[in-house]
Amino acid sequence: MTVTATRIPMLVDNYSWLLRDQATGKLAIVDPAAAEPAIAAVEAAGGKLDHIFLTHHHPDHIDGVPALAARYHPLVVGHAADSHRLPKLDIAVREGDLVDFGAAQARVIAVPGHTLGHIAYYIADGGILLPGDTLFSLGCGRLFEGTAEDMFTSLQKFAALPDETLVCCGHEYTQSNARFALSVDPQNEALRARAAAVDGLRAAGQATIPVTLASERACNPFLRAPDAASLGRLRAAKDVF
Repeated sequence: MTVTATRIPMLVDNYSWLLRDQATGKLAIVDPAAAEPAIAAVEAAGGKLDHIFLTHHHPDHIDGVPALAARYHPLVVGHAADSHRLPKLDIAVREGDLVDFGAAQARVIAVPGHTLGHIAYYIADGGILLPGDTLFSLGCGRLFEGTAEDMFTSLQKFAALPDETLVCCGHEYTQSNARFALSVDPQNEALRARAAAVDGLRAAGQATIPVTLASERACNPFLRAPDAASLGRLRAAKDVF
């Protein structure tokens, strides 16, 4: 695999991701919530940052950009439709665009729901999905701007991706998501096993992601929802869980 993704813990429960293209040594940061941990990761990886990929405009995904841009002068990538509320973009993208990253490419997937301008990135040469706050392990993002129909349609866009795809999402929410998932799908043996594994990881102070898309397809009630109405009911129930 040409591209690898490494977690960078930030704030309380955020993850940014350090991408490395092994063929060229190019580095990228995805959704830097804070500058200091991002700078530490870049310096440890060689001290040169080539790209910043942004999924959406929320402060806990972009607040580190100004300091990183001033220090490293990377190309900042984000949704053209959200350029008015993102840091200054060098590459403004839309659904289906391909962004060159070293010897690889990141495909842009428009995934409104959490926000209307939310995008995800899929890097085939590495099997990496960067869904931001659209898809979490055992959950999906809160609907701040979009509708349940928007989120259902967005999640369906991941259906064609391979099972071995690594979901590199933006927050460590898996343990609380597991409690909700078990409340609506208690007989799901794959989910029960995943929830037990998650409890063990968290007790040991370890992260629960990345996780394969195959695991999420088997366990995540929002990916298993058969239609938008069902997803909407799940999302409403999760908001009061």
